[in-house]
Amino acid sequence: MASSLLSTPSRTLAPAPAPAGLRGRAPAQAHLPRGCPAPRRSRALRVRASVAIEKETPESEPPPTFLREDGRGAGSGSVRERFEAMIRRVQGEVCAALEEADGSGARFVEDVWSRPGGGGGISRVLEDGRVFEKAGVNVSVVYGVMPPDAYRAAKGVAGKNGAAEGDKAGPVPFFAAGISSVLHPKNPFAPTLHFNYRYFETDAPKDAPGAPRQWWFGGGTDLTPSYIIEEDVKHFHSVQKQACDKFDPSFHPRFKKWCDDYFYIKHRNERRGLGGIFFDDLNDYDQEMLLNFATECADSVLPAYIPIIERRKDTPFTEEHKAWQQLRRGRYVEFNLVYDRGTTFGLKTGGRIESILVSLPLTARWQYDHKPEEGTEEWKLLDACINPKDWI
Repeated sequence: MASSLLSTPSRTLAPAPAPAGLRGRAPAQAHLPRGCPAPRRSRALRVRASVAIEKETPESEPPPTFLREDGRGAGSGSVRERFEAMIRRVQGEVCAALEEADGSGARFVEDVWSRPGGGGGISRVLEDGRVFEKAGVNVSVVYGVMPPDAYRAAKGVAGKNGAAEGDKAGPVPFFAAGISSVLHPKNPFAPTLHFNYRYFETDAPKDAPGAPRQWWFGGGTDLTPSYIIEEDVKHFHSVQKQACDKFDPSFHPRFKKWCDDYFYIKHRNERRGLGGIFFDDLNDYDQEMLLNFATECADSVLPAYIPIIERRKDTPFTEEHKAWQQLRRGRYVEFNLVYDRGTTFGLKTGGRIESILVSLPLTARWQYDHKPEEGTEEWKLLDACINPKDWI
């Protein structure tokens, strides 16, 4: 979940990781055959590192909206307004459901922040409850500016919508909003869940060279169990498929594969978990349809996850089960700190550190050269992470 939607790896450059931890953008070469060069990615990353980040200002309570009063804020009916309303509603609903499932009386701690250039966010974290070791649910609304070279490198628009030769392109203003969450239960038979949904716009004048107006949606929901309980895994993937099929039957197979490809730990030759759905840069459909699709996906999180938690939160377990969960948590940490482009970008550019690292569990374990015995339940989980399968 990194720091926020802007620490999620999106093809477009987010100048500052904002605390809503949106994660997830598949590297540009993820869809290419292995071994294919991806020079554009390194160029984009070099440009990203040069972006300055505004520091956050703590606020005492959330404002009615984080949107600027620029004609697309409160009361405008814009996609920006409706998306912000959606992510803040979902944050409240998810936090309330998790507190109820935890049953300990533990409550989410809330941090509210703003940035001088506009926007802000709400970070909510619950730690050391009865059911949840750590749960973070963050939202953010961010305004910023990125260099036109970063835009062209990230989107691959040079020569098409870029500046004409000899023109001096100006900076590219952008807007981004998102919700991101990672939930780490204590019980080894209750899976970790990650989800994030985000909306991004570039907002340059139409006549600005090299800075066309663009918008797109991104996001996904994925499951990371320590043990395979097929009833739970099939239920989770069925809910994802139902959400996708309401809009386009091609979405689920396409976004499931994208998820499997993105959450790949290269140095382990395995996936972080058992997947779900993942998409980014989605703008080749009607904007209203995609807003409704992102809303449907966000609203499917609780139906996909809470029934699993209720079934597994009190399942008896041994120290051996717990040790295996901690080893899998180690894999989660490895992916987030080594490969997640949002997390690494936030760490290198001075983002809000507590939000960047909120996705990490409280506890994890590394054991030298650990290999589960073939045929065991632990081995079955590892095999499914190495060889993704269709669960429904």
